[in-house]
Amino acid sequence: MGEYFGDVLKRAMSRRDIVKGALFGSAGLALFACGGGSGSGGTPSFTSIQPNTNDRITLPAGFSHNVVIRWGDALDNGPNLDWNRIRQSGPTQDDVNRQASCFGYNCDFIGYFRTPDGRHLLAVNHEYCNPELMFPNFLDGTRARSGRPTRQEAEFMMEAHGVSIVEIRRESNGTWTYVRGSSFNRRITGKTPIEITGPARGHRLMRTSADPEGVRVLGTLNNCAAGNTPWGTVLTCEENFQSYFVGNRDRIQDSLVRQIHQRYGVPDSTYGPMNGFNQVDQRFNIESEPNESFRFGWVVEIDPLNPQRTPAKRTALGRFRHEAAFSVVAPDGRVVVYMGDDERFQYVYKFVTRGTYNPNNREANLGLLDEGDLYVAIFNDDLSGRWELIASARRNPDGTYAITPNPRLGEPYRNDPALCFIDTRGAATALGATTMDRPEDIDWNPRTGSAWVALTSNDRRGASGQPGVNAANPRPTNHMGHILEIREANGNPSSTTFTWHIPILCGIPGASEANRKLVIYGVEAPANAPAISAPDNFVIDSRGNVWIATDGNPSSNRLGLNDGVYVLNPFERVFKMFLSGVPGCEICGPEFTSDYRTFFCAIQHPGETETNEPNSRWPYDSSNAIVPRPSVIAVWRDDGREIFV
Repeated sequence: MGEYFGDVLKRAMSRRDIVKGALFGSAGLALFACGGGSGSGGTPSFTSIQPNTNDRITLPAGFSHNVVIRWGDALDNGPNLDWNRIRQSGPTQDDVNRQASCFGYNCDFIGYFRTPDGRHLLAVNHEYCNPELMFPNFLDGTRARSGRPTRQEAEFMMEAHGVSIVEIRRESNGTWTYVRGSSFNRRITGKTPIEITGPARGHRLMRTSADPEGVRVLGTLNNCAAGNTPWGTVLTCEENFQSYFVGNRDRIQDSLVRQIHQRYGVPDSTYGPMNGFNQVDQRFNIESEPNESFRFGWVVEIDPLNPQRTPAKRTALGRFRHEAAFSVVAPDGRVVVYMGDDERFQYVYKFVTRGTYNPNNREANLGLLDEGDLYVAIFNDDLSGRWELIASARRNPDGTYAITPNPRLGEPYRNDPALCFIDTRGAATALGATTMDRPEDIDWNPRTGSAWVALTSNDRRGASGQPGVNAANPRPTNHMGHILEIREANGNPSSTTFTWHIPILCGIPGASEANRKLVIYGVEAPANAPAISAPDNFVIDSRGNVWIATDGNPSSNRLGLNDGVYVLNPFERVFKMFLSGVPGCEICGPEFTSDYRTFFCAIQHPGETETNEPNSRWPYDSSNAIVPRPSVIAVWRDDGREIFV
């Protein structure tokens, strides 16, 4: 089991700096507040709701919402998907073709953009598919039935992955609709050609029979969280890419390839067959194409403002199960990208560009992410930390790269430095990075001058044969998750040293188990505080309030209640719940418009259960709706003011 949370906390509290409240980010333990408020100091004034099991979107009084776009809505001027028929009888080839031009499935990240002429765009990720909700009678127990998915089902799901770019408009009554047939509307799917750029471009592990030069790949998959760049592109993150590959790893002759595949969980024996992509293209069978999976697990840069620009996999940002790519400009003009590797006992990363951001020349910024320094975080028990350099990449005049690995790295990274970017997990492990409890989203808060890290959970922390607790991850069998704040030296995101603390240990007010208590800035939350578990994604408003979307409240190990959106004011220490989703869903991609008068979020996999039958049919588009549809919703104040007033 390892150390218990209370032992770690007791030991930490004996240090002088912790006695002053440093573990929880204060010079003493502040009074916790919950519920309504005047809004003074930037705290939103709404009265907190409570988590529930309602089969509808729940908001505080004075707010309204509408569904902006749903799975299967046509982005062009063609017909929508007939999702009811697909649910009853499966997809046809015409449906496969239509899905390539319709809004994808399981929307996750949402990025908001404005065009030069003032139009509104959303970039929306489509992480994965739920074939048991899309198609008839798919599961036999918890596994796919024999012969499922069919080839057409697999091809349909491949087209439902990726990213949608869609123009939207605000109506006079506050609702938002999408603009069908807009010239900006665009789908990037599992088949879209994407350039490979940066230090891994052309490497031997990036080459396949279809791409012997290792410079272009078809598709982006399992796109989870992401981030917008200062120059108006989106950095979409490939997370659980291992879920699309099948085959026998032991039949691969190259021992290095086998070793790296094992480290990344390639292939996935459960989800690889369930996705069935190998039926569509043998590149997803590692015995046929052992290198294809190296071409996934990257950050992909997409330009919403230019539909003709080819997306690019920016390999200088490293390869792992990406779940964040938040960009911030450092005082010297370099751009810093914060990233998390969303798996138990994985790491927090950041990338610092070599070049500087040019606010007056958008095109000059489009290669910034191909050169720079890749770091991994080490969190010390004394609440200090450092960014350990993994490798630096510099582009030579001839287009090749000079890669300088950390001198502490041994084989094989010193002999083949590009492996620092292809096998980033292995390099980070060799450098002693701190194992974390599933680092997901990481956002920079300009008001606090700090990076906020969502650590969703780790039910294996302290189990037999697994790493025990550490100060940054202090709970064994951590079902509830927590939030950590990184304060970079001098408030500079490009610094290589930092301090850290834990603003929130998620949980239930008044829980009898220490592991399940809700603790905010070192104070146990009162009984009327909203319970929270599994923090996943952030958005931070202009006042510095941290808005938190969750993924896992419904679990019986957590709350047994719907996921939702919460908000923390880090100055007044006020914590509230803003939105509750519907049964089976998680809440993703929280985002604001630039005027902060609209809040967007994604309702992912509504109705999801472990069976063929959904427990919700939200958004109930018609009286005969038989299938739930992942969707993006817009929320606004009825009085038209900013959301956080």
